[in-house]
Amino acid sequence: MSNSTFSKERQLRLHHFRFHAPHAHLTSLFGDDSFATRAESFARFFGTPTYLVVQTVIVLIWIAANLIGFVHFDLYPFILLNLAFSLQAAYAAPLILLAQTRQADRDKVHAEADAEHREALAQMSIERMESAAAQSAQLLQLLEQNTALTRTAQELTAQIKALTDEIHHRVVAS
Repeated sequence: MSNSTFSKERQLRLHHFRFHAPHAHLTSLFGDDSFATRAESFARFFGTPTYLVVQTVIVLIWIAANLIGFVHFDLYPFILLNLAFSLQAAYAAPLILLAQTRQADRDKVHAEADAEHREALAQMSIERMESAAAQSAQLLQLLEQNTALTRTAQELTAQIKALTDEIHHRVVAS
């Protein structure tokens, strides 16, 4: 592999979110303005233990204050409290649906980017396997050439030995 190939692979590895970048321009159906992001964060707050504890404490104080007689603005059967719960539900449900829709949009984009990433990894793996196969074939060819050169060197060595022996016999004979 050449240095440019290694450099390209290194750059691809360094930019983890390269598959998410093409989707950066996508916005939710509800937009990314301040209302949508605040509504989403408010809807996310509805599911927290803090919200549930605070709401329970407020309702208990409300009921206790009206039953004890500390205040008289919402006597039993607590119609104003029921109205507050209905109003809260009327706003909470759409906000929760908005948050779920926005999250589903994000999840879809991330899933598509992850699929592209897996495909790119598979392609890079195939390219590496092809490169390894080509290098193996080249090594096999070099080994065959080396074997042929070794045989040639052996044959030449045998010929030199034969010539040396022949010259030695002629020199000794004379």
